[in-house]
Amino acid sequence: MATSRVTAGRKLSLWGKIKRLALTDVGALVRGFKAADIEAMEQVLLEADFGIAATTEIVDELEVLVRRGTLKSEDDVKQAIVERVATLLTGPPDPGRLARAASGPTVLVVMGVNGTGKTTSVAKLAARFKAQGDQVLLVAADTYRAGAIDQLKTWAERIGVPCVSGAPGGDPAAVAFDGLEAAVARKVSLVIIDTAGRLHTQEGLMEELRKVGRVIGRKIPGAPHEALLVLDGTVGQNAVQQAKQFTESIAPTGLIITKLDGTARGGAAVALRRELAVPIRFLGFGETLDDLVEFDPRQFARDLVAAGDDA
Repeated sequence: MATSRVTAGRKLSLWGKIKRLALTDVGALVRGFKAADIEAMEQVLLEADFGIAATTEIVDELEVLVRRGTLKSEDDVKQAIVERVATLLTGPPDPGRLARAASGPTVLVVMGVNGTGKTTSVAKLAARFKAQGDQVLLVAADTYRAGAIDQLKTWAERIGVPCVSGAPGGDPAAVAFDGLEAAVARKVSLVIIDTAGRLHTQEGLMEELRKVGRVIGRKIPGAPHEALLVLDGTVGQNAVQQAKQFTESIAPTGLIITKLDGTARGGAAVALRRELAVPIRFLGFGETLDDLVEFDPRQFARDLVAAGDDA
């Protein structure tokens, strides 16, 4: 599956590290974990960006299962970790399915910090839903970043969908309003709005995002119907902090986690799901239009823990 790319290029799997550092002898499964075993497991998970809460939960459960005698082999331990990670990551059964407007266009807002792959993710979503039969219209409301408007217009031409844009440095909310007016007039089924790629610490820009949300809601009651937050999976706990800030502007209905190919830090996805009441909907792996896949928690857990297994 495509999600296996999350561990591409890893020299030693997560399980390999746990086995090497924490399960140094079979006696660990007979006598129970020593403090050093537990500390070693915690170190491996924290270094993979699982975060304190998820790490503690996983290690505590393993300790209980070993003490009860439920885990009798190294493979039992590995499978227990996979199962627990999958449980932590579980979200909606059909993550790629959008909530839809009862009538008129469905409005999807895409948010995120510059450099996360936000605008590219907008293009991938447009291509995906066009292929599924939607009439898609893109709105270039990221007016602050140099080149963002041209970038989205170029993607729109490649995909074969219209794009509404304004002047660089213009009012993002005004561009969003114009885009919704065009969507209604053209009777499109899906509008995807690329919002300004702000830093989560810039309050003025976060207020602009809130304004975009208010304008969208006034123009089309009930909108936005979906708000996807794009996060860079390689930045670890910073992604968690970014997400918490964005939820105060427009509450996200799902996450798109990008840049997980070729990295050993995929545990950030676990931390994000554990810390936020927001499901992971898609993973982004690269720059091409088909490098966006629906999130499969069980497959992701297997890939994260043991892909390229050295055991």
